[in-house]
Amino acid sequence: MAERAMLDPTVRAFVGSARRAALATVAPDGRPRLVPVCFVLLGEVLYTPLDEKPKAVEDPMRLARVRDVLANPTATLLVDRWDEDWSRLGWVRMGGAAAILHPPGDEHAAAVAALVARYPQYASHRLNVRPLIRIAIGRVVSWGDLQA
Repeated sequence: MAERAMLDPTVRAFVGSARRAALATVAPDGRPRLVPVCFVLLGEVLYTPLDEKPKAVEDPMRLARVRDVLANPTATLLVDRWDEDWSRLGWVRMGGAAAILHPPGDEHAAAVAALVARYPQYASHRLNVRPLIRIAIGRVVSWGDLQA
């Protein structure tokens, strides 16, 4: 296992090739709350949308992960690769300060454009009017084979 001060090219390529990740936030009782998410990495910041896929609640601000971030702005994103050939297993865990990023704004628009480019399914979603979760990466830990 290696702790990294920043995202080197190998980690960026590994994270960039992943289609999904697990977002971990901290629930009010201190337990971790995990949810699979789509995401994009821009520089040293991760963005995950509060998209229009079916959710338990309609208002994205009422989602548990949003309430968690507002109460405790600590979040972690885990990107992993499974392979039957265990020499190919690998993961990257990126943690940092989370916040809710509301539209409009240049940062929000850039993140939405990157999400739509990465996930064509988002072309029919109204991400431009919905908040995003923003994670400023402060810690990166990796393990295993990160070669693409």
